[in-house]
Amino acid sequence: MTRALVTGLGVVAPNGIGVEEYWSATLTGKSGLRRLEHLEPAGYPVRVGGVAETFVTADHVPARLAAQTDRWTALGLAAAALAFEDAGIEPATLPEYEFGVVTGSSSGGNEFGQREIERLWSQGPAFVGAYQSIAWFYAATTGQLSIRHGARGPCGVLVSEQAAGLDALAEARRMLRIGTRLVVSGGTEAPLSPYATVCQLASGRLSTVDDPDRCYIPFDRAASGYVPGEGGAILLVESEQSARERGARWYGEIAGYGATFDPRPGSGRPPGLRRAIELALADAGVSAADVDVVFADAAGVRELDRQEARAIGEVFGRGRVPVAVPKTMTGRLYAGGAALDVAAALLAIRDSMIPPAVGVEDLAADCEMDLVLNVPRETRVRVAVVLARGYGGFNAALVVRAVA
Repeated sequence: MTRALVTGLGVVAPNGIGVEEYWSATLTGKSGLRRLEHLEPAGYPVRVGGVAETFVTADHVPARLAAQTDRWTALGLAAAALAFEDAGIEPATLPEYEFGVVTGSSSGGNEFGQREIERLWSQGPAFVGAYQSIAWFYAATTGQLSIRHGARGPCGVLVSEQAAGLDALAEARRMLRIGTRLVVSGGTEAPLSPYATVCQLASGRLSTVDDPDRCYIPFDRAASGYVPGEGGAILLVESEQSARERGARWYGEIAGYGATFDPRPGSGRPPGLRRAIELALADAGVSAADVDVVFADAAGVRELDRQEARAIGEVFGRGRVPVAVPKTMTGRLYAGGAALDVAAALLAIRDSMIPPAVGVEDLAADCEMDLVLNVPRETRVRVAVVLARGYGGFNAALVVRAVA
């Protein structure tokens, strides 16, 4: 079987742009959570989110392309460019039919769509731009990436909310196994516009706490939900043969994957997260005892936290494996969040350093675990498991490991 190696990372996150800026901020506990000032005058109940304040589209995307795209696609284009630079690859040199793109998506181009709808109602249909037909769409980032970089191999998009970032990376691994040389994969999101916020409110899971230090505290007794954030990560997933032929360095291997769907609420059947973890471990050929760290989904919703803590405890043993939640510094980035967690897991392997959670002060009794808090933990990391759950019942688990 072709091994899927990650040879490039591109990160655009609320607490840092670029791998090293993001990782340094994460290890030092620097948060990107901010008051959402553009929402406050209208009385939206969500007051805080993860804002990529230093990201300016014009700095990363040509004006002609920027006019066609929503902010979430601009973030993806920027992250992909950083990933290619990180890997030392010039996309134009890649065989076009052996080069693919698959991304995860959740909210789509809400900001772009809202702007065009406002024009429709205030000025009329003649003032709606032609790009409205594509910029909002879930596959827009995949399409723009493939066009910009000349990727004519397999392309696609997975839409499963937070789980989509892992689902996309697993699909990238499948693409390599049918002969693709390299796949651009991962996800980004920009869910902070008023329309996007309204769409999220229906879930009932967003925190309305207005203190950036306490608004998103998963597994805490005082957990009140999560806050949304923008950004994510794009990874270059390359076949081992291709990576070795070009003398590449790599962060690690996508070694295992499992996905399940939760049963109907009220059915009496348990959630599917535990089974997803077990499938991923079996796919990777590793045991629970081999795992050095788990990057939790960490919904920040009391019942969902309890379910996840139970699944982790049942698979790995209560308190046996360190648990990392760096997304307490970025908010939940939906499809971008799981991809960003995979990037963090690979950096943990590189540096033998587990990033901390911030803000959590008092673990709930039914969430007992070895949660890494406030300061990073220096320890050897060879195998990491990343968990993600998408609204509606999606569960995914991904195993990444070091490669000699």
